[in-house]
Amino acid sequence: MTQTRIYLDYAATSPLHPEALAAMLPYLEGPTYNASSLHREGRRAKAALEEARERIARVLGAKRKEVLFFGGGSEADALALIGMARAQAGRHIVASAIEHHAILRSLDLLREEGYEITLLGVDERGFVDPERFAAALRDETALACVMYANNEIGTIQPIARLAGIAHSRGIAFHTDAIAAGSWLPLEVAALEVDAMVLAAHKFGGPKGVGVLYLREGTPMAPILRGGGQEFGKRAGTEDVAGAVGSAAALEVAQAQLERNAARVAALRDRLESGIPASIPSVRLNGGRPRLPGLSNLSFAGVTAEALAVRLDLEGIAASPGSACTSGVAESSHVVAALGTGDPREAIRFSLGPSTTQEEIDRVLQVMPSAISELRRT
Repeated sequence: MTQTRIYLDYAATSPLHPEALAAMLPYLEGPTYNASSLHREGRRAKAALEEARERIARVLGAKRKEVLFFGGGSEADALALIGMARAQAGRHIVASAIEHHAILRSLDLLREEGYEITLLGVDERGFVDPERFAAALRDETALACVMYANNEIGTIQPIARLAGIAHSRGIAFHTDAIAAGSWLPLEVAALEVDAMVLAAHKFGGPKGVGVLYLREGTPMAPILRGGGQEFGKRAGTEDVAGAVGSAAALEVAQAQLERNAARVAALRDRLESGIPASIPSVRLNGGRPRLPGLSNLSFAGVTAEALAVRLDLEGIAASPGSACTSGVAESSHVVAALGTGDPREAIRFSLGPSTTQEEIDRVLQVMPSAISELRRT
């Protein structure tokens, strides 16, 4: 009998929620229309797009015009960061060293343009120190950027406190909240952020849709120029079906947040207590508060790549580091920033709303022999 596969890579992508698919189907079947067209069909598409924008705005506690659609989370992060930096007078940016590569590579580009970049390290648990953050800000700082929750180790940063520190110096604050969409509250007033990015496929929406919250009045120079869509901030024909599906998925994810978070956190804790009980020399990467569905573990003497392959043969999907970089031989810059061990040994188990206790028990059954065999090779 074939063993049912176990998916523990929700941090890479989540299955499309049935409500999101149902919402999208009318805009995928038959003729589809351009929301910028003036005829009746175009106006219908525009109405659907704006309704989706309004629904997301209600979840975030934002204004409709503060919600912008992009072609994915990485695009939204990159275009927002670069556009906000270029719109400011200052030439200095502060960010954490454990940001997603969409942020770090955008900072590389800005560095080439003459910006000075300060990357703040984190402590061994994976947190930015607010005092060190405050000390890094300068009169010429144009922008500060710290992610809400880390996509590899799950640590949740004190975003409201950090944003408040930045605002006390008149500095705009951007946060990558992509890993948080299914697990944490997203009310922008409580977070006090000027810009926040989400990716629909991380909370049960379609792939290829990024959402940017941009506080009204926050300067951002458009990078993609063309027809002036998205209030002039991101040109290109909008994906109406994607926007509609994203709104439906976000509403479901946030409505079920407390129930899902409590259940999945219990499963994560079962995994994290069960593995060290049967396997020696295991290290947990990242402290608490941490996302309920994410567990990053290092097994001494075992590379994450080898372990991921071994687990895949057992029908278990897990990832070494971020899915955006795991296809190449690159160790985790996030685990390296902790300074507690070999980043090549860190593997990420990410649970989701559909994860069951039986699946976690199967992983606990498989892991001892898998690690033992890999340590012998």
